[in-house]
Amino acid sequence: METTKVAIIGLGTVGSGVARLLLDHGDRTARHAGRILWLEKAVVRDLKKPRYCELPSGVLTDQVDDVILDPGIKVVAHLVGGLEPARTIMLRLLEHGKDVVTANKALLAEHGPELFDRARELGRTIAFEASVAGGIPIIANISQCLSANQIQSLHGILNGTSNFILTKMHDEGASYGAVLAEAQRLGYAEANPAMDVDGSDAAQKLAILAHLAFGARADWQDIPRKGIDTLDVLDVRYAKEMGYRIKLLAVADLEGDTLELDVSPALVRARSPLAEVNGPFNAIRVEGDAVGPLFFHGQGAGQMPTASAVVADMIDVAVGRAAITFRTLELWSNRKARVTTLPDDDARAKFYLRCMVDDHPGVLAQVTALLGAGEISIASVLQHEPLDGSGVVPLVIMTHETTEGAIARACEAIDKLPAVRSKTVHMWVRD
Repeated sequence: METTKVAIIGLGTVGSGVARLLLDHGDRTARHAGRILWLEKAVVRDLKKPRYCELPSGVLTDQVDDVILDPGIKVVAHLVGGLEPARTIMLRLLEHGKDVVTANKALLAEHGPELFDRARELGRTIAFEASVAGGIPIIANISQCLSANQIQSLHGILNGTSNFILTKMHDEGASYGAVLAEAQRLGYAEANPAMDVDGSDAAQKLAILAHLAFGARADWQDIPRKGIDTLDVLDVRYAKEMGYRIKLLAVADLEGDTLELDVSPALVRARSPLAEVNGPFNAIRVEGDAVGPLFFHGQGAGQMPTASAVVADMIDVAVGRAAITFRTLELWSNRKARVTTLPDDDARAKFYLRCMVDDHPGVLAQVTALLGAGEISIASVLQHEPLDGSGVVPLVIMTHETTEGAIARACEAIDKLPAVRSKTVHMWVRD
């Protein structure tokens, strides 16, 4: 049987999983690829560091040039995190005749146009299924299986760390800080979890999906985003009381040729498919104009789910299928964007508001008057007894559909009322 020599750069958690699949299940990959994927080299920074897998003699190296300069190696799993030296390594791989499989969503979100243009110039291929949602095959489904559709919307839970924290806050009533500490102990959150909990990780993934599905050219840093790091367990409790769960949602909704993009905590109707995605799992709800709604659910991170996506891409690259798709899609090319992004202020939705106000007669009337002045219609009001005998009560309001800009202006006005004791919380409601 024909042999294709492959390599791995970066033998961390995911890289070790890739090596295990290639070495322990070579018969499986050969059956699907019609050739043997021969692991020639695996590049690491520290040769003395313990590994999660056993490698044949001569495979392990700390010299990246052992891969880059070897003309026999055709496909490389590029599993280096961050922007540099990841960008330089990928460019050198392409320039030395390698096709590349990557899981680095930050690199694609930041340098996608440069990398993809260079790959096209050189007649090379970049495959990146593992960069979004781990083991869920969302890239292939959007770019290939749903190509007969105009995608109308994408609503996704794209960060497992945030979803684990929100699930615990909802089910156990625990505070954000307490659950974050537990997530770090269990390995679901990094020592510095900022990119996960502030919405940045989800925004990077949404930028990639929006480009694939809509031809959008949104810099991930320009996508409006708000994380869960300031979420109060009070809001989780009141959302639950009203029949909702709070999820960190990455949203892309198309209206005509205008695309709304947003990453933020949102209220999702309880018992809906997205509301029932718990723990460190990911999910994406996709709606196409021909196929209708579809739902993808699975492990969005972790060693073997992500390794599964990487090896599948390596097979597609080795066979030649990925090259055809890569040329046809012209991803991150100089073609004019098919859609324009909607300014955040103009995005429309229902909203959840929580004000902490003095328990005095007439306060509710003052708040609702300001909402009315902003032409915001109220759907329901929930008011509890004062918290801890403080004389301050939570006032929870659900609105009918309005704009983000109108809500922001109304909240700013409400916060100036003498009876309001803290900044008004507002979140999207995604029924």
